Formats: sequence, C-alpha cells, structure tokens
Amino acid sequence: MKVAILYISTGKYIVFWDEFYTSSEKYFLPQSSKEYFVFTDSETIPHQEGNNVHIIPHKQLGWPYDTLMRFHVFSQIEDQLKSFDYVFFFNANMLFLSPVTEEEFLPDGKTDDGLMVTLHPGYFNQPVEKFPYENSEKNSLAFIPLGKGKNYFMGGLNGGMSGDYIELIQTLKKNTQKDLDSHIIAKWHDESHLNRYMIGRNPKILSPAYGYPEGRKLPFEPKIIIRDKNRYGGHDFLRNLKSSPWKKFRIFVKKIKNRL
Repeated sequence: MKVAILYISTGKYIVFWDEFYTSSEKYFLPQSSKEYFVFTDSETIPHQEGNNVHIIPHKQLGWPYDTLMRFHVFSQIEDQLKSFDYVFFFNANMLFLSPVTEEEFLPDGKTDDGLMVTLHPGYFNQPVEKFPYENSEKNSLAFIPLGKGKNYFMGGLNGGMSGDYIELIQTLKKNTQKDLDSHIIAKWHDESHLNRYMIGRNPKILSPAYGYPEGRKLPFEPKIIIRDKNRYGGHDFLRNLKSSPWKKFRIFVKKIKNRL
C-alpha cells in the first residue's frame, strides 16, 4: 500500500520536520510504503537524501493565506498523488508517540466516504452552538447555518483514499478561490471550508488522541501530539514575524494557565 504524506513547513517551522519524519517512519502505518511531499522554502532539509522525501519549493504567503490557500498548495501535485492509495495532511508541529495502525486510521470507502477527519481537541465535548463554524458570512461557500452540523474538525490532520481526497482538494480550492474573488475570507480559513465540506458526508472520524495538544489534559491517551509552538519561540517567531508586547503578554498568560 502506498501512502502520500503532505507536509507544509516554511520559515523556522522546519525545526519540527526531523522528529516528525523519524516518528512517522517508526510508528505510522509501519507496513506501508510512505512518501513525504514537503512544501518548504528551505533549500535543504534532514532526510532529503532518502528516496521517500520530495521537496516542493514553496514560499510563505503571509497571514491568513498560509492556511487559507492550503488546498491551492496541494493541488500543485495532484497528478503525483493519483498514484497513491491514500493521502494525508499533517500539521508541521505534529509528532507520533505510539504505533498507528491501518485498522484504526484508514478509511475504507465502505463504512465511510473514503475520507478521514479528526475531532478538534477544543470542541470535542462542546454543544454544536459553541462550534466556530463560519455562520456569519452567508455568502461564503464555507457557510454553515445555525443548527447544522454534528462535529467540529481540526484543519491540521485530514486525508483519505487518494481519489476522494483529490476531489476534496479540487472542491475546496475552488470554493476558497470563489470566496476570495468575492472578497470573503472564511472565519477559520481552510478549517472552515473543511468543516463545510463534511456536512452531509460520512468520513472516518478520529478522536483528539490523534491531535492532542502538548501540555493539555484531555480524556484520551495521546497517539499524535501537537507540539507547543511556544517552546520553539511561538508562532510569530516561527513565521519570522514580530510580536507586539501585548501578544507576548497573552502568550505568557497562556503558558501559566496551561501549567495550572
């Protein structure tokens, strides 16, 4: 079985790549043939000498386009992805902690729609009224009316059978572009469009154990953690941006709360 892994790492985010790759090779679908497509502005990266790592030159687009245009980025290699059985996207700061098997992770296209999504660790136990769907901009193609939807999915881990996921890429690229052409940016960018796409569909749903924020206390045994960016300088540092004093203070307060 051939599995394609999509990984975007620009700016200083490349600091996460080495351990992501190493942990994935050790724990993620160990019986499968995995290839990594790394969209990066780094000229060289660890493990690039291996036959299963492909560097795709990619520059930072700036906020909010680095996340909003994610499906535009993936669409560049659609033809290459067609030769794989499965395609999955992982956020740059993810790390595998224990074995992840085919049975627990892969959609099969029979009991599901051939797609896989992950419950957001911040909303898995919240009522639907609390979900941060795009429900204010009615003209957005990510719009979800109040009362619709059953789950809220994180944007940092999703995928599926190659044909089904390529269709998702094509549709969300088109929807995002149509919004942009109408001067609309969905509330949570690619995540908003992903959640809208899942309305009425039946994807395989993973628990927050597969997207477990480092340092949090959730009722799951973590399989894949989301590493704390603040331990590496914070989002602005990793993106080569300057933080305001007020933002630095808020980050400091957040650190203190996470330790309580």
